[in-house]
Amino acid sequence: MTALRASQPQVRFLALSASDAPEDVIAVIRAGARGYVTKTISGPDLVDAVRRVAGGTRCSPPGWPGSCWMRSRRCPPAARASRPGPELDQLSPREREVLRLIARGYTYKEIARELFISVKTVESHVSSVLRKLQLSTRHQLTRWATERRLA
Repeated sequence: MTALRASQPQVRFLALSASDAPEDVIAVIRAGARGYVTKTISGPDLVDAVRRVAGGTRCSPPGWPGSCWMRSRRCPPAARASRPGPELDQLSPREREVLRLIARGYTYKEIARELFISVKTVESHVSSVLRKLQLSTRHQLTRWATERRLA
């Protein structure tokens, strides 16, 4: 996977495994997978996972917190945060936090827990970010942030 990723960076990988051990998931994510599911996944959920990864969104085993994506990244959070684009100037610091967590694959509920705010407040921040960046969907927002290496 690592060699193919180096020669064809546009290819997105979804790993299908029998293991849901965190060390296995993190190893595959570090190797370049954009998603990880276990063999216990249902057919419709597998189709959804393939579509999500193909569309640029990460997916992980049920119950696996979005914060694990951050831990699996090679680049430390401080290094990623040092590459802001000029569009970020129009966002509040809290909106930037929410944007980064969305880009890392967190759910609204996980973001709420991480930032000690309500899910409704997360939804409000996401709506505001979408409006300010002139985007329509969470998928577009994730892609926008990933392209700018905010994830």
